[in-house]
Amino acid sequence: MKVEKIGDKLAIVIPDDVAETLGLHEGDSVEVRRSGSTTRLSDAELAGVWAQMTALSRPLPADYRFDREEANARG
Repeated sequence: MKVEKIGDKLAIVIPDDVAETLGLHEGDSVEVRRSGSTTRLSDAELAGVWAQMTALSRPLPADYRFDREEANARG
């Protein structure tokens, strides 16, 4: 969604499909609350995180075989 300046106020532009899904119409009142935060990483930061994850990984033994039935067996 996009925030636009309309006169001396800010407005959030809600796409038609979202408004339709939410049953919103012109003139409706809505409440906006923060429900969490999103962190965006730069390419360099993402590469660093990926390098740390790779350093923590360990190879599986050559004879390792995943058995879905065994993993999901209930005893």
